Amino acid sequence: MSSFNLSADVWNQQEQNDALSLKGPILVIGASGFVGSKLFFSLSRLRGDVFAASRNILASWRFVNKDHSIQNRQLLNLDIGNYQNLSTVLQKIKPRTIFNLSAYGAYERQSDFAQIHRVNYWGTLNLVRILQELGCDAFVQAGSSSEYGLNCTAPLEESQLKPNSDYAVSKGAASLLVSYYGGITGLPCAHLRLYSVYGPFEEKDRLIPRLVEAGIKGKFPPFADKHISRDFLYVDDCTRAFVKAALTVCKSEPGLSLNVGTGKRTTLEEVAQTAGKVFGISEPPSFGTMSNRKWDLSNWYSNSTQATHKMDWSARVSFEEGLRLTKAWEEHSAKVFTYSAPPAASKKLSAIIACYRDHQAIPIMHERLTKAFQSIGVDYEIIFVNDRSPTTDENEIRNLCMTDHHTLGISHSRNFGSQSAFLSGIGIATGDAMILLDGDLQDPPDLIPEFFKRWQEGYDIVYGVRTRRETSWLMQVFYKLFYRIFRKLSDIEIPLDAGDFSLIDARVARELLKLPEKDVFLRGLRAWVGFKQTGVPYERPERMFGRTTNSFSKNIWWAKKAIFSFSMKPLYYIQGLGATFFAVSGLLTLLYLGFYFLSPESAPPGITTIILLILGIGGLQLLSISVLGDYLGKVLEEVKNRPRFIRSKIFQGKEVYETPDQVEEFLISLKESK
Repeated sequence: MSSFNLSADVWNQQEQNDALSLKGPILVIGASGFVGSKLFFSLSRLRGDVFAASRNILASWRFVNKDHSIQNRQLLNLDIGNYQNLSTVLQKIKPRTIFNLSAYGAYERQSDFAQIHRVNYWGTLNLVRILQELGCDAFVQAGSSSEYGLNCTAPLEESQLKPNSDYAVSKGAASLLVSYYGGITGLPCAHLRLYSVYGPFEEKDRLIPRLVEAGIKGKFPPFADKHISRDFLYVDDCTRAFVKAALTVCKSEPGLSLNVGTGKRTTLEEVAQTAGKVFGISEPPSFGTMSNRKWDLSNWYSNSTQATHKMDWSARVSFEEGLRLTKAWEEHSAKVFTYSAPPAASKKLSAIIACYRDHQAIPIMHERLTKAFQSIGVDYEIIFVNDRSPTTDENEIRNLCMTDHHTLGISHSRNFGSQSAFLSGIGIATGDAMILLDGDLQDPPDLIPEFFKRWQEGYDIVYGVRTRRETSWLMQVFYKLFYRIFRKLSDIEIPLDAGDFSLIDARVARELLKLPEKDVFLRGLRAWVGFKQTGVPYERPERMFGRTTNSFSKNIWWAKKAIFSFSMKPLYYIQGLGATFFAVSGLLTLLYLGFYFLSPESAPPGITTIILLILGIGGLQLLSISVLGDYLGKVLEEVKNRPRFIRSKIFQGKEVYETPDQVEEFLISLKESK
């Protein structure tokens, strides 16, 4: 096993020299995918100025046991659909040769049409716009034979595109972008329409990997109709085509689209015959037992004569030879790689952390959040909101932003409070759900997988229920008492012992942002908006560092804020007390007059009664006025209509947006990328 190189290729010496002659640095976008990873591994074996980029590259199983010669600095997190992120990465490494193999929608499980167009079309548009400014020597875009759609039988490059899926539409639109920017503006670029690429590092749920896996066991996998044909292209022939295109047509005929396939029609019946020969399978194959995909067509193969003529390229690995190479790779890689199928629909979670005096906890919070998100296999972003902390929170956040693309930082112009910090983060979050956490690690990130599970079950809001707190018994009693009083007084159903720690679906978050009130109490608003909600119990630990910033008087302020935001009952109680005192005072007046006229000697002395009545009623009046004052104060706060927060800085990568114009420009670009 040790002598078998899992990332080896079949490039000959001339092809290796071609790769060495490419202008560097070289950037492979979409390198966590099948063809992208193979191209990166082949290039990085020959030279050290090759960079691999994808949305979460280290989470890809293809990079778990990467070659030790590949440095972490060569692996970049990049979202091609995010213009600002893409621009930051490209300006950092200034690549001269760019291969874009990012794609979404090629697999049946990738059905989010918005994401299909965001990655395949908008991502390509972002890329060519930035390359227009930065300049490059060659840009090669990975297209697809799916662009031809219904016109899929040996089409010429100038044949009409008849797409029959969103994926085909998006890739066809990208080919027009390349044609325009190359042919009209002179950008050195080319578009390669790839046919059925197979070989090492392919996803295990595809036809050839399933064929090889079953073949090693002496069996056939289920097949669709035996007459369906494909143009099977070995992956190393495909990656050679990218190198050839960068050296030839990108310069000689910029904007050109070329078919990249063998030009041979291979039916599933012929696939089974070849596999039977390679694996020595004696049993007959079973056809028609597997349903076709909705976009499948019968005769799907290429006419690649233009590729041979324009860039001196042709496929040279036969299907039988490619199957044997894939078999050898699979036998060795099974002991090295643990493959896990991607989720049926890719989800993105946004963690929003309100930070105040949390500089020691922030790096630990980041580490634990990253581990939690990677454990459930989702895309994610971590948004730290520095609510004008007097400690070094901002420096810690900025350092994390520079080293992790998934991390974004916000600093407020002053301390607006945790509720405003959460809303500030929600306003720029791009996830399908938001997770709100305090920055002191009292909200455990380890609970996120359970939140995620409940969300997938259909709950729109999942909140943490504090079954126990690591604090004094007296404070535990006060907290328990507050939630029960709050629930009794509130006009809506308030969950008991539930703080801000929660997962909120993006559509619910949008509704929260629409609410006009300025003085917010999020856990109350979270209950008010409704939707389907559930709780997850947990024990809330004490702060890992420092002391709590919530004093007893601050907790009283929080309690008043909650009650006066979601209950009118204190006003009703005052009204009831007033009516009661009026009735009692009337009754006492009649009683006193009765004593006075009927039995003067039995009448109580006046001074004591008067003093007690004045003190009692005066105290009640002051209490009532203070309650009315709290309600009036909330009205005043809303009438002033001041913003809930002011963002003074935003950190993304090495970029710092700190002037009002820069912050506004960033927010606009963020909205465009959503």
